[in-house]
Amino acid sequence: MGLQELLNGPGLVLFEGAMGTQLERRGAPMGGVANLSHPEAVAAVHADYRNCGVDLLMTNTLTGNRIFTRDPDVDLHALNLAGVALARAAAGPLPVLGDIGSCGKLLKPFGPVTEEEAHGAFLEQARTLHEGGVDGFIVETMMDLREALVALRACREAGGLPVIVTLTFKTARNGGRTMMGNAAADSVRQLEGAGAAAVGANCGEITPHELAGVIGAMRAVTSLPILAKPNAGKPRVDQGRVIYDLPITDFVAGLQECVAAGATMIGGCCGTSPAYIAALKR
Repeated sequence: MGLQELLNGPGLVLFEGAMGTQLERRGAPMGGVANLSHPEAVAAVHADYRNCGVDLLMTNTLTGNRIFTRDPDVDLHALNLAGVALARAAAGPLPVLGDIGSCGKLLKPFGPVTEEEAHGAFLEQARTLHEGGVDGFIVETMMDLREALVALRACREAGGLPVIVTLTFKTARNGGRTMMGNAAADSVRQLEGAGAAAVGANCGEITPHELAGVIGAMRAVTSLPILAKPNAGKPRVDQGRVIYDLPITDFVAGLQECVAAGATMIGGCCGTSPAYIAALKR
């Protein structure tokens, strides 16, 4: 089944869960550099999620743009191509999404990055992922609608593949707001107008239960497929470490609320594991 057909189909589409924390548990670095330094660990995480019954896989390339990853010793072209190859090998016939995240710095006037610089970095990464053979893109963990729109435009320019765009929300009040104050409903309207194939929310500082309200606000203004991909609860800090420890049963209950509110695609972000995704499958 092709990606667009999968996204627009009648069934619930299951995404994978967190990658970084799973790599850490295997002694690998969190992030795309593991594609080059610990490819066997990345392959194992992909295989674990594949065995949970997911409907597609995402490349381990979230931070693989030249603004976020500035280490001159990291070959970003090789990192992104390896990310596609590892996901493709585990996916078999399933679609593979090229994962693109924020450039890690705010756009001007709030930060040092111009829209042109961000666009160049996203376009470079998207072209490499397209070269590697992805079936589409997911632009995720975006706290600034402007940056999300820049990344969406770059992905569309890279090859005309379907692009899913998800924002990350700081609060669920008033239908949901990002850290930059972008409202969920207005953001969805703009993303749809710019050509997104699907929209949604991932990560953030809200619970899966709270996310259901944000999903409802999105569904009220669009007929596009909507992805709900929350963390395993709100983050808390324990001895310098960020912890996500929402019980699996509560996570599943929250995602059920998201589906009732209009989500057509579900998965997990920070703190989730194959056990969380397997529970969603059940």
